[in-house]
This record gives sequence, C-alpha cells and structure tokens, in this order.
Amino acid sequence: MRTYLIEDLYNKDYDTIVKAFDELGFKGPLQGIYYIPVPDDMLQSEQIEHLNECGPYFMALECIEEFDDNKMKLELLVRSRNKIRCSCVCYATPGQREHMIEYLDQFIEELEVSV
Repeated sequence: MRTYLIEDLYNKDYDTIVKAFDELGFKGPLQGIYYIPVPDDMLQSEQIEHLNECGPYFMALECIEEFDDNKMKLELLVRSRNKIRCSCVCYATPGQREHMIEYLDQFIEELEVSV
C-alpha cells in the first residue's frame, strides 16, 4: 500500500489533531480510522460517473497512538463509501495525491502543530 506517513507526534499534538477530525465528522467505523473526503472536483472521470452508485470518495487516515511514537498514515488509495470493490476504487492520481497531502499538512499547520 502506498502511504504518506507523519510520525513522531507529541501526545498533546496528536490529541489535538484527532479531536479536530472527530469534530469534523471524519471518524470511520473503526477506532483510529478517519475518512478524509476527496473533493468532487478532484475525482477522475470514472469516479464522477460512479459517484451516485459508489461515492462519496475518501482516503483513509490511520491514527496510531503509541507510547512514544504517535503517527498518522494516509493511504494514497481513493476508496468509495458504498462499494468496496469497483474499478473506480484505485490509487490516487498525482493531482489527487498532491491535493490530499497538502490538505493534511495545511490542516495540521492550522492547528499550530509542528511536525
């Protein structure tokens, strides 16, 4: 799996980020998993065609809390909420990847967390 990893987060900073994701309603069905929405204007043509049936689309963010090594791992796979397997579920395009990494970095920066 291709991922973007942010590691060595202090406990306070990790808690701040997780709380902000909780408040935005990004929490997934499993503890520590968040669904970061991919904007509709960033979708590939097939994803747009499948939007009503498969969408909405997201990238999964795994928040891993460990005693001395908190980290966040963003999967660079565009998933759909309504179907696990479909041709529209695929690795992010370079544009999607760049946008989502920048989104995550900016989100953390706006919370005044230094990484």
